[in-house]
Amino acid sequence: MSTEAQDLQQTRVVILGGGPGGYEAALVARRWGADVTIVERQGLGGAAVLTDVVPSKTLIATAEWMTRFGHAEEFGIRPADDTIGMVEDANDVIRVDLDVVNKRVLGLAAAQSADIRGRLERVGVRIVVGSGRLDGVQRVVVEGVGPDDAREVLDADVILVSTGATPRVLPAGQPDGERILTWTQLYNLTALPERLIVVGSGVTGAEFAGAYNALGADVVLISSRDRVLPGEDPDAAAVIEEVFKDRGMEVMSRSRAKSAVRTDDGVEVTLEDGRTVRGSHVLLALGSIPNTAGIGLEEAGVRLGDGGHIKVDRVSRTSARGVYAAGDCTTGLPLASVAAMQGRIAMAHALGDTVSPLDPATVCATIFTTPEIATVGYNEDQLKAVGTAYLVSMLPLKGNPRAKMLGLQYGFVKLYAHSVTGVLLGGVVVAHRASELIFPITLAFAHRLTADEVAESFTVYPSLSGTVAEVARMLHKHRD
Repeated sequence: MSTEAQDLQQTRVVILGGGPGGYEAALVARRWGADVTIVERQGLGGAAVLTDVVPSKTLIATAEWMTRFGHAEEFGIRPADDTIGMVEDANDVIRVDLDVVNKRVLGLAAAQSADIRGRLERVGVRIVVGSGRLDGVQRVVVEGVGPDDAREVLDADVILVSTGATPRVLPAGQPDGERILTWTQLYNLTALPERLIVVGSGVTGAEFAGAYNALGADVVLISSRDRVLPGEDPDAAAVIEEVFKDRGMEVMSRSRAKSAVRTDDGVEVTLEDGRTVRGSHVLLALGSIPNTAGIGLEEAGVRLGDGGHIKVDRVSRTSARGVYAAGDCTTGLPLASVAAMQGRIAMAHALGDTVSPLDPATVCATIFTTPEIATVGYNEDQLKAVGTAYLVSMLPLKGNPRAKMLGLQYGFVKLYAHSVTGVLLGGVVVAHRASELIFPITLAFAHRLTADEVAESFTVYPSLSGTVAEVARMLHKHRD
């Protein structure tokens, strides 16, 4: 047990996991004067900063530059006179040094982690390096503290579990970190894969497939469903699949991988129907498994779902008194933004602040393909399921003057509104920087603005956001 002096009036908060859910919760708890300890075994920021969100989006940002360069000639940007006629495509002029790219990726992740640690230490959060498990609802046992693997027991009035998740793998395809990889291991590569097989066409698979294709790798995307991004808006998914194919990617739909093994010079993936696919590397993008096993949750009375996710309510409470949970280890949406919000809400609730319960419908999400897909609110299937009277309007971006200036060929804006009240019910944006364009739609949805109120607001001319207002005007026209 810690021997440090402690104000007995302080609420003792122990947080398992230093990712977005954990460190955001810690900051809120400290503002309320709680005594806060974070237990983290890898580094502050968790997987989101060290191996997932920050590294992947940094890699994707590099891939974006390659995509832009590939269209440079359309803008009148050409090689120097002495190379004209010698260049067939962008890769003959510029190539990716993946070793340098990955060193930058990991360097930025480490810097972000250090920034988070510095901020937490400045506000008085204690950081313990090790693996924690619950010993009931008011005690956490930490193993592996310090160079001697010491054991420490932390008493707690409030516990927040934010332990994240790890990549799911094939039983007959165990990652080796060299040829058979999870997305956490890609950053060890020093050279671009000659032929990368991506197993899984969900968000992670689509993002990495698109990025490595743009960086110059030959990519095969294996999808067990009839299209890529099966859980997303069908129109948006269709655009991304069209882009992938136009850029030379091989997309194998309705193809489920059974195994992945190393060969003398690469890998071989066997499908359930007996076909085989050969490549230099394979990325397993099959979703994730919550890090909830073996940390004393069920013994403490914390109920888990069938997949091992912690069941939480809208203020992040678990079934055990005084135990909260946030992030990918819970039944909430697996997004860093949601983890952070869950953590903030948990501490506000635990420490007596007023709190607005999390509303999943207000969560805006982005898939960082090129173009990006951003969504908020209800989708069409959900609206049909509840029987809501709605209208839908959509415009392609190719008619937008700013899109033409930027050379954007793909994308659209789609809005849903209630057919009687005109209140916005949801939106989908497929565009360059859709992650930014979704914000005004998110504000409108969160504050129950009508399509007319969006349409009557000024937008800059020319701008991509002009299409958002135009689609809103089209919804007014439908209601006349």
